[in-house]
Amino acid sequence: MPPVHSSPYLQMDNPPSILSLLRHATRTGPGEKRPKSSSSSSTGGVFRLFKLLPMLTTGCKMVALLGRPRKPLLKDGATTVTIFGYRKGRIVLAIQEDPHCMPIFVLELPMLTSAFHKEMASEIVRIALESETRTHKKKVMEEFVWAVYCNGRKTGYSIRRKQMSDDDVHVMQLLRGVSMGAGVLPSPPCEKEGLEGELTYLRARFERVVGSKDSEALYMINPDGAQGPELSIFLVRVR
Repeated sequence: MPPVHSSPYLQMDNPPSILSLLRHATRTGPGEKRPKSSSSSSTGGVFRLFKLLPMLTTGCKMVALLGRPRKPLLKDGATTVTIFGYRKGRIVLAIQEDPHCMPIFVLELPMLTSAFHKEMASEIVRIALESETRTHKKKVMEEFVWAVYCNGRKTGYSIRRKQMSDDDVHVMQLLRGVSMGAGVLPSPPCEKEGLEGELTYLRARFERVVGSKDSEALYMINPDGAQGPELSIFLVRVR
């Protein structure tokens, strides 16, 4: 079997009231636009870049250079989210406190990368993860079994990875110095690229809102405050 790598759990501080999460989740209802903010608006530029994936293969060498270990440039407490996968395979979601550290949460979503790319063409992309485990002993990100929804449609179930695969580690190492961006990564030295297509990725910084021990939300941050498509991720433990 290929070597695997463990990832630590997040140690969260005392969470604020669930009302704070609800305010974030309801401020962009149907027909409404999210307020313009430098800390919580969406990264429209990253979405536009993601749509140009076939044109970005020449950036592989630059990504490899950026992946060399170095000191973090951003220290504002934002969470890093990476969504990646082979074009003919399934998409993987990885959440990191710091792009230089191993992910605290890795989940292979039950949807193909090509289907996720189509969802990215819409103005709003919302991924909801629901855990039906009735327990108060774990934090919400420590749950294992998740029902996955994308833009209101249930796509299936996933199990959070206890250990990272070789592909996961490969992507994390290449993107160590990348805070946000989208494109195509060089694949590991194996025959998988020919079977499953190119290895694509989307990485951005997210505002993390803890509503309670049973609910968290992540909202993509646009540093320049420009309006654009939204990408939000919700994690909820159903009581």
